[in-house]
Amino acid sequence: MSATFGGRSGRQGKLSRWLRGRRPKEAAAGDGGRAALLLAAAEAGLPLAPAAHPAPGYRCSCDRVGCPTPARHPVSFAWQTQSTTDRAQLERWARHQPQANFITATGMVHDVLDVPLAAGREALERLLTTGVEVGPVAESDDGRMLFFTLTRGTPEDEDEWWPCELDCHPETMDEHPGLRWHCRGSYVLVPPARLPGDDQQVRWVRGPEHPLPDPLSLLESLTDACARYAGTEGTAWPLRH
Repeated sequence: MSATFGGRSGRQGKLSRWLRGRRPKEAAAGDGGRAALLLAAAEAGLPLAPAAHPAPGYRCSCDRVGCPTPARHPVSFAWQTQSTTDRAQLERWARHQPQANFITATGMVHDVLDVPLAAGREALERLLTTGVEVGPVAESDDGRMLFFTLTRGTPEDEDEWWPCELDCHPETMDEHPGLRWHCRGSYVLVPPARLPGDDQQVRWVRGPEHPLPDPLSLLESLTDACARYAGTEGTAWPLRH
């Protein structure tokens, strides 16, 4: 594919600095800002459900001993059917669970292309510089960048689906550091979310007001950037498509 995205000057250099230095307004948002951001995500069509949150001592609010994904998982096993964009329900959840994170269920309205942070920043800069329409993008302090896209829809051939647990489920993050395509049966944290550690967050880089793009329009740039990242890290990475 394309060669390494090399030296930057002029517009590219300014864009690079903007991406690295940008900290969206929601980083400083209080409880009111949290509710507004969740409602904005729902109004954009992202179905939401409550998730766990950090507890003291780098633990998870679920109190599971050795929780493999602290503060990153839904609180209910019924999260897929529970996920909703209903404003009244979301306001109730936000009011009665003020510390909760929220997940968004993928494969209904949207998918998420989930890549290492360094690769994602490079790809985002490249996409914006070349004029490609990019939708909502979130950045996580645990080293991932999330590109929100339209879902693949429902293929005529059911065999075209693959289960996200194989390579996209959050428990597999450490084993598969490359690109993961969250579709049916998976979920991601939606900003604003808190992670274990000092001021560790998931935040919007580009908010949900941006229309969801076709995932294929982003895929080449993301896979190129992930391949360079993997080469730098000396790590193999899987891509299922």
